[in-house]
Amino acid sequence: AVYDKFLEITGLEIKEGFGQSEGTCLIATTPWMKTKPGSMGKPMPQYDVHLLRSDLTEAEEGEEGQIAIRTDRQKPIGLCVEYYNAPAETMKAWHDGYYFTGDLAYKDKDGYFWFVGRADDVIKSSGYRIGPFEVESALMTHPSVVECAITGVPDDIRGMIVKATIVLGKEWKDKANEDLVKELQNHVKRTTAPYKYPRIIEFVDELPKTHSGKIRRVEIRNNDAQKVKNNQ
Repeated sequence: AVYDKFLEITGLEIKEGFGQSEGTCLIATTPWMKTKPGSMGKPMPQYDVHLLRSDLTEAEEGEEGQIAIRTDRQKPIGLCVEYYNAPAETMKAWHDGYYFTGDLAYKDKDGYFWFVGRADDVIKSSGYRIGPFEVESALMTHPSVVECAITGVPDDIRGMIVKATIVLGKEWKDKANEDLVKELQNHVKRTTAPYKYPRIIEFVDELPKTHSGKIRRVEIRNNDAQKVKNNQ
């Protein structure tokens, strides 16, 4: 894992956090906190952070919920108040006394937050909710994988199935075959829950990204949807 390798080389810990352009750092593993590799940490003191279900009730320990900031008690420091000239988007994010980040997470027994993914990126397959981040993290521990993106593909039986779009390391490109596909699928099954493994794997030279370097999963989903439509 990146955390272990970085610690081995530098003697320093990687302390993760969570923030958005709309605010500052909302959740973090501060210098005086125990580090849990893979966790975002705990809410920063200036923010009243909650994990909410769709009915706006509080998610329980270990239960997935949307990260939301309470705004009706006092104005959170560093959080913007609206999207410029975009009233519909503003109303979608700010309502019922909260700012909704659009990101999903869960909280462990120690109060540490663990990222699941964007709400619109979560894959619903055979009754399971699968966050792309966990599957991507599992794939990234395989030596062949340089970058990857997890998306959902429509399926008549399961509703959606998990797809992995993968950029391989140079020394692995000539091994992009069914044997490697099976190896990667089994690797995910061993690393995380078996039902989360990607049933479809596509090898590509590069992933679509925004100007800031974020992977555009929506572009991958749209391309796959167009392929399905063309094959009908």
